[in-house]
Amino acid sequence: MQDLNNTEFRGGQGQVLEPETYRDSIGTMEQSGKRKWVFPKKPKGRYTNYRNIVAYTLLVFYFALPFIQVNGNPALLLDIINRQFFIAGQPFYPQDFFILTFGAIVSLVCIIIFTIAFGRIFCGWICPQTIFLENVFRKIEYAIEGDRNKQMKLDRQEWNTEKIWKRSLKWSIYIILSLIFTHFMFMYIVGYKEVFRIVSEGPFEHFTNFIVMILLSAAFYFVFAWFREQVCTLVCPYGRLQGVLIDKETINVFYDFNRGENRSKWRKGEDRKAAGKGDCIDCYQCVVVCPTGIDIRDGQQLECVNCTACIDACDEVMDKVGLPKGLIRYASEKEIETGQPTRFNARMKGFLILLVGLQLLLGYLLYSRADMEVKFIKPAGSTFFVSEGKITNTYNFTFLNKTNENKIVTIKILEPQHGEISYSASSKIKVERDKITKGTISISFPEKEIKLSKQNIKLGVYDQDGELLDSYDSYFEGPFNIQF
Repeated sequence: MQDLNNTEFRGGQGQVLEPETYRDSIGTMEQSGKRKWVFPKKPKGRYTNYRNIVAYTLLVFYFALPFIQVNGNPALLLDIINRQFFIAGQPFYPQDFFILTFGAIVSLVCIIIFTIAFGRIFCGWICPQTIFLENVFRKIEYAIEGDRNKQMKLDRQEWNTEKIWKRSLKWSIYIILSLIFTHFMFMYIVGYKEVFRIVSEGPFEHFTNFIVMILLSAAFYFVFAWFREQVCTLVCPYGRLQGVLIDKETINVFYDFNRGENRSKWRKGEDRKAAGKGDCIDCYQCVVVCPTGIDIRDGQQLECVNCTACIDACDEVMDKVGLPKGLIRYASEKEIETGQPTRFNARMKGFLILLVGLQLLLGYLLYSRADMEVKFIKPAGSTFFVSEGKITNTYNFTFLNKTNENKIVTIKILEPQHGEISYSASSKIKVERDKITKGTISISFPEKEIKLSKQNIKLGVYDQDGELLDSYDSYFEGPFNIQF
């Protein structure tokens, strides 16, 4: 058997590795299986500033959106319990489920296509897990416990007054934030007015809701106080898809091994090129700043969320030692290997065309969506009756007003001609916005107009301006006549 202890292993970029290579384990776990807690250094730099702008903009949007009204409706409400959905102020009902489903599919395809072209940029820039952890909870941790070295020192020391006070303060703030975030999350389901009402009336009046909120808040606290980056490295299904979505032309955060190897410590005044050394000075700043605990120099890894913290850390070091920036940068593996910059190739064009096509189809479905959905159904077991030379059928109607205003509508027979409508109430039917209106009508035709025992008819519903809102095809029953 080959002696592995004397075998030299090399990574994807040529650097010598230990026999236990980096792909045999994850950066957040010891060889014994015990979790290795990650204490990332506080990032700073150009990309960090950009990410902060994006993150805080999305956080403001998250807190403001439940209170925004569009045409008197919530800008976004996903009331699963009452089966009411409002997106951009437009009401959607179970009858529109196919549109919502298609919209979800388009969003998923958009993420997949974006991942194929630009890697895991979604995770690093707009994923709620990253935003809440890195821009809220981690910021509080830095403010209370200090940067990486101070956090590690605090973690190692005994439970003295300082440690108890700092940890208690941090955890208390985490609990309060978890309650706030979950209450706002609940607003997207039942609306902010309902949440305020439930809170004002107290937990004993809404005990079930109270228990649900406690459980959700506890789960939120658990994720961001303890589980943290393991959501990305162990649980998230999107992260597991990276192996089948990305290839050598996918743009990711990459270490330029051609330029960086052979890595060696920095010596002032040394001609590194003449000495056969690369630009990487092996300072480990890209490692200590990583929120998932990996070494980006080992190559593309499943744990990398493309947060760009390593780019900023490396650029800062390159500035200090007078070497060009970009040793770690956004690039494709092919670009790193060949030195040719990534171009807008045919594959990206094809993905873009597919994405635009899906979005156009979704736009068409939304545009062609009727303002009102109508149905005319014959009551179960009902039949026709003949009186004074006329055949009469009874119908139950259901009108669903999908607009933001009340409407007064009338019913007309479109096909065949010469029919009459009798109403159980007024011929002008009021249909309130976002409501379902039901009623009964009777339709009569002269006997000579009905040639078949079951004849197709078409009914239309018009608003006060005479505009056709929707039509419905039904059938009309008559006597069974045998003609020779």
